[in-house]
Amino acid sequence: MSAAKTLVLIPARMAATRLPGKPLKDIGGVPMIVQVLRRAQAAQLGRTVVATDTAAIADAVTAHGGEAIMTRPDHPSGSDRIYEALCRLDPKGEITAVINVQGDLPTIAPADIRAATLLLDDQVVDIATLTAEIRREEEHSAPSVVKLIGTPAGNRRLRALYFTRATAPYGEGPRYHHIGLYAYRRDALERFVRLPPSGLEQREKLEQLRAVEAGMRIDAAIVDSVPLGVDTEHDLEQARRMLATG
Repeated sequence: MSAAKTLVLIPARMAATRLPGKPLKDIGGVPMIVQVLRRAQAAQLGRTVVATDTAAIADAVTAHGGEAIMTRPDHPSGSDRIYEALCRLDPKGEITAVINVQGDLPTIAPADIRAATLLLDDQVVDIATLTAEIRREEEHSAPSVVKLIGTPAGNRRLRALYFTRATAPYGEGPRYHHIGLYAYRRDALERFVRLPPSGLEQREKLEQLRAVEAGMRIDAAIVDSVPLGVDTEHDLEQARRMLATG
């Protein structure tokens, strides 16, 4: 995937209910959104931009040498926000791949971002993502841990058949934790944001099921660990400890 034709977008907003203002929370001497930006830049995939509806976030990004773009405040999801940013940053349609890196993943490994993007080299893949085998017993049944059910599609790669908060699949064998990073073909992102919310998406509260129900192919690269998602003060302190120790 050519860097000249790839755009990395990081959606960020302030309206988190459990940890208000979390993009600007300090981790290692810089705002969390800057930690995420630096990891995305380190993946060396192409132009990397934070898409936000909050001037304070944009100012923090630019103060640390990054690029930000302001978007509308009324987007229902990060996918809609990055699509607006894509259209504004690339009105001529030269970008062919868009990478959506969540703004609350300050420990995400640059190599893992690249692993997802490489799956788009296979022309049958519409959307690429990440997954890791569940190792902690309590995560098998935790609704907060989204499970990816898939079939092998190559070395350390699954073709996603379904996503669920339930304990699945049934029986003995590995289960996989879905990591919410997405690499889209441009036409797949355009199609996705124009689709109405699907029945299973609304039932499971999982946006990616809209693509599955529409017959879009999602493949996942299997990585070794799940990046910490920061949603609470406890998560924030854990991220600070992790990054303080390298």
